[in-house]
Amino acid sequence: HGRYEYLSATVISVIVLYAGVAALTESVKAIIHPKTPEYSTVSLIIISAAVIVKIILGTYVKKTGKRVDSDALTASGSDALFDAVISLTTLVAAVIFILTGISTEAYLGAVIALIIVKSGIEMLRETLSEILGERIDPALAKKIKSCINSFPEVGGAYDLVIHNYGPEYLIGSVHIELPDTMTVGEADALERDIAEKVNKECGVIMAGISVYSANTESAHIREKIQKVLDEYPEVLETHGFYIEDGTKNVKLDIIIDFDAENPTEIYNEVSEKIRALYPDYNFDIFLDADISD
Repeated sequence: HGRYEYLSATVISVIVLYAGVAALTESVKAIIHPKTPEYSTVSLIIISAAVIVKIILGTYVKKTGKRVDSDALTASGSDALFDAVISLTTLVAAVIFILTGISTEAYLGAVIALIIVKSGIEMLRETLSEILGERIDPALAKKIKSCINSFPEVGGAYDLVIHNYGPEYLIGSVHIELPDTMTVGEADALERDIAEKVNKECGVIMAGISVYSANTESAHIREKIQKVLDEYPEVLETHGFYIEDGTKNVKLDIIIDFDAENPTEIYNEVSEKIRALYPDYNFDIFLDADISD
């Protein structure tokens, strides 16, 4: 239920968007049907006080939201600041009218309303994106993988997936490459140490750590295949390389850049070159997803 933060932020974003649309509607009406404004000293004092209070409140709430990583608080602070801007626009228009006799309130209001509408759409887009699911932050992905790879037994960390259940509740899974000489007991102890370190240093709960077994006696075959893959900058990574005992069945995963123009064509070309290197082997080459940096 940590995602209630994103739902709250969505509601606030809709309120901001509605406020912007409503303000724009009223401003357009005032432009089409202008009226001579009337300002009293009391009303100007009240508006001035409201601007100051809303700015202080909005700034404080927004900073607090960012500090505690709360989208709902951040959106609420932005909403208060937008209210302050609208009130400030009214105050500026009043001063201009008093000094020059020119009414600019409707026009200033329309400009500010458009800014608020734009901000509301951006806020709504961000919160909906977080609810639907986003690609893991590159900095966090690299930090987690670096943490995992710091263990000498680990030959690599792959297929990292992070599920976001709230600003401070991230659950992840990953594949790690371990030598085929390790026992299940040794792998279990290592996985527990990895999960503890990632949680402590990265704030992510590693709910699943799966293992790719690395052939210690077939490294030369993998190195030769890797040279072929290095010819293609679109191929970001290869992992899961394993030759089944007593057979010539080879399993291999490759990741092609999500932005590559012809991933299928690249995959087919790479597969043909790999099979041509070792025609006596049966290759099962899986095109894996580019889900994290």
